Amino acid sequence: MNRQELLAAGSAGLLLAAAPSSGPADIPNLGKPLIAPKDSSRINVGILISDRATVIDFAGPWEVFQDGGFTPFTVAKTLDPVSATAGLTIVPNYTFETAPHAHVVVVGAQKGTPEGVAWLRDVSPKADVAMSVCTGAFQMGRTGLLDGLYATTHHLFYDKFAAEFPKVKLVRGKRFVENAQISSAGGLTSGMDLALRVYERYYGAAQTQQLAYYLEYKRTQRPDLAQA
Repeated sequence: MNRQELLAAGSAGLLLAAAPSSGPADIPNLGKPLIAPKDSSRINVGILISDRATVIDFAGPWEVFQDGGFTPFTVAKTLDPVSATAGLTIVPNYTFETAPHAHVVVVGAQKGTPEGVAWLRDVSPKADVAMSVCTGAFQMGRTGLLDGLYATTHHLFYDKFAAEFPKVKLVRGKRFVENAQISSAGGLTSGMDLALRVYERYYGAAQTQQLAYYLEYKRTQRPDLAQA
């Protein structure tokens, strides 16, 4: 489904999307502080890409982490160019076999591959945080690592996600939802909110506010409201 088709399909669901958040009412606050190195460039951010990757899903977090001093890089099945949405062409930095250790893992909406799911399954438990953006939650869900955990996705795909992953505790109407190690954001720009939250877990609220100010970005979900 391309973006125009997605928006057209979503027009009928706007009232549902605007409804109050639903899902478990007692989600524990599991997004605890992370150990931050003095040199933030030592924090590697591995961003999974494949064909039809939605640009803002990875470019938004990339900008947050880059401007926060982290070291982001893209990872794909091969080093062949990847065609993202609207034909943007990206040459991956690494393959699954050559990528360095990722302290933060990011997966946004994309076509996905079995090899990409296998990579997520392997590296996510070794990362400080793994985060999905938009329907990247489906890629993460297919690893089995979200079973029994809380998650969200783009509002147009709530029902599809719930049907495909009945063992995942879907939360509707939140910009992002956190577990101790795997977090998820809703659609598109919400990936920036979650990326800022991940940065905050390393470096605290004051420094994160300075980063958001530099980015000219107004955070739309306070950390203490990250859970339903």
